[in-house]
Amino acid sequence: MNVPAKGTRASRRPLVLIAIVCLAPIVAAYVAYYVFQRDSRTNYGVLLVTPAPALAGVALDGKPLAVADFKGRWLMLTAAPGACDAPCAQALYATRQARTIQGRERGRVARLWLVTDTATVPPAIVAEHPDLAIARVPADAMAAWPRGADAIYLVDPLGNAVLAWPRAPDIKALANDLGKLLRASQIG
Repeated sequence: MNVPAKGTRASRRPLVLIAIVCLAPIVAAYVAYYVFQRDSRTNYGVLLVTPAPALAGVALDGKPLAVADFKGRWLMLTAAPGACDAPCAQALYATRQARTIQGRERGRVARLWLVTDTATVPPAIVAEHPDLAIARVPADAMAAWPRGADAIYLVDPLGNAVLAWPRAPDIKALANDLGKLLRASQIG
């Protein structure tokens, strides 16, 4: 029976230890990837892959206003009747706060409220949101959008509908989505 010499066993030990140290990160990576899978979705809003449907309306001052007028800027868009009930006020507040949270990047983001009826817009809403563009559109104007009037939409500077958030969003999550896009984008 051939028994390896004592010196041969001693010289294999460092080689085995080096192999274990080199292979351990690879094995750990495979285990982490296949066993501990994480949620692949990192955005709060629902991702949309569609060009923004054309919308044209009339601003409160009587001038024509369209979504295409905001090309070159990110646009947060919501639609609601002119009386602006509680969900409407909450959506407008959320878009204002999410835009404000962006700090110096907030100038890249515009906000638009589409009024879907002939009701008078409350002056208090106009005073609370001085940076808000308001346009009156036909009642069925939001029918072509993926979630109709039941969402807050984000349109990119190229005119594509990018995200849709619920009408009563988590403001911090909405702002995080917007911030990620502004950091990643060189346009707008």
